[in-house]
Amino acid sequence: MAQRLSGQPLRALVVEDDFTSCLLLQQILKRFAEVRIAVDGREAVDAALVAWDARLPYHLICLDIMMPTLDGQAALAELRAHEKRLGIEPEHQAAIIMTTTLDDLHQVKMAVDNLCSGYLTKPIDKGAFLAMMRKLELIA
Repeated sequence: MAQRLSGQPLRALVVEDDFTSCLLLQQILKRFAEVRIAVDGREAVDAALVAWDARLPYHLICLDIMMPTLDGQAALAELRAHEKRLGIEPEHQAAIIMTTTLDDLHQVKMAVDNLCSGYLTKPIDKGAFLAMMRKLELIA
């Protein structure tokens, strides 16, 4: 497994209720990171809280928008609120990439307003995904 540019092993959480998209992201990421899966936004927030408590936070969270229980936009807002409550400085927050079929300006603006790190539309292009990871300094 590759090391994050900071030298720490990269930990990733893929939050996806579509099996094919989940499998694709897991396949791309397994070369670079320890990957965990959540099937909705509630599981994602719960997994992140457990990881923060264990002092093993996720460096990357790939977050779909349209999911049951808690959608990606709400999960993004909760994740950022928890980071703020925990006193996590912006440079140490998880990189959160929204991965969705929704390519409309309202959804993009809402994600950016909630401090997402990036936004990719499905089907996910492996080259674009890796380029975003490089831009976010998750991989070299």
